[in-house]
Amino acid sequence: MFNKIRLWKNQNNSSTLREKIEEIKKLPIPEHVAIIMDGNGRWAKKRALPRIAGHHEGMKVVRKTTRLANQLGIKTLTLYAFSTENWKRPKNEVEYIMKLPEEFLGAFLPELIKENVQVKMMGYKDKLPVHTLHAIEKAIEETKNNNGLVLNFALNYGSRAEIIDAVKQVVSDCRSDIMNENDLNEEVFSSYLMTANMTDPDLLIRTSGEIRLSNFMLWQLAYTEFWFTEVLWPDFGEEHLLEAIETFQNRQRRFGGI
Repeated sequence: MFNKIRLWKNQNNSSTLREKIEEIKKLPIPEHVAIIMDGNGRWAKKRALPRIAGHHEGMKVVRKTTRLANQLGIKTLTLYAFSTENWKRPKNEVEYIMKLPEEFLGAFLPELIKENVQVKMMGYKDKLPVHTLHAIEKAIEETKNNNGLVLNFALNYGSRAEIIDAVKQVVSDCRSDIMNENDLNEEVFSSYLMTANMTDPDLLIRTSGEIRLSNFMLWQLAYTEFWFTEVLWPDFGEEHLLEAIETFQNRQRRFGGI
């Protein structure tokens, strides 16, 4: 009897979710959603578990969120997976996080290929362990011909370093007469960033109640709509993503105009 009740509830929830998705799809969907996935450690601490347990649980949420983003027709989903500052964390935690791309993509890659998802990465590859880099590059190679949702991992990424490197390249190109400094504008400068050929995020989501950008896409988020939630990343469900998008749809974006 209990199993029948549980099955009915699951079916009912699935039906409600499908209805909500179809309702939200009637209005403009953000093309590019960026997420600062925060709160894995606190989630684990609340349950008297090691921090790595929170990261493992958070990986499952990445999978669910990617599936829903694809269903909704979002074109790019950028996930802040590891920052240039995160190397300061305990060694065992960092080592575990660096194993997650291999575990995640090893299990999820066939589905990503089937669902026409293209994997990309932005960040500095030089410090990444070989096994981490291999898993990412394998996924990028095997999905490069897909033209559906772009699943973009920000891994060993820091926005200030990205901007400084872009400035250095602009200066170098001007000195080499590859470009003229008078031709430099926002569009040209954006082409020097790691997000070249991507639209700027329309919506930024940050979990865990923290209200800051943490060195994430500082140039690209100039006119992005922000949505903050107290929910810790491992508890972030489909209903929270839908709520964030619904809030986005109810805002008026002026881009500095009236």
